[in-house]
Amino acid sequence: QGQLVESGGGLVQAGDSLRLACKASVLPFRSRAMAWFRQAPGKEREFVATISRSDGTTVHANSVKGRFTISRDNAKNTVYLQMNSLKPEDTAVYYCAAGVRILSTIVNEYDYWGQGTQVTVSS
Repeated sequence: QGQLVESGGGLVQAGDSLRLACKASVLPFRSRAMAWFRQAPGKEREFVATISRSDGTTVHANSVKGRFTISRDNAKNTVYLQMNSLKPEDTAVYYCAAGVRILSTIVNEYDYWGQGTQVTVSS
């Protein structure tokens, strides 16, 4: 089965930047989509961005467009989330996910999940 490990979270001030990384190992070939979701306390898990493992096509949530960018490095089996101009409302646990449907924004369509990395943005 696949395994995903996130890193790069932390506590920052509003306006700062962070870069999250998701290292994927032993993923099935059919898991051709990678994505980032986030979940704040008491809230449902929310789509952030997704990328195709093959051609690099991306989709970003409206709430993060212009600030966050998902990217990949296939040679390293790693997906990144560059987060700029962070806001307190970005505070959440950020999860990496893998699934079969390219460009899916639906949490239930992803099969593999990392354990999450905490991002906290102070005012």
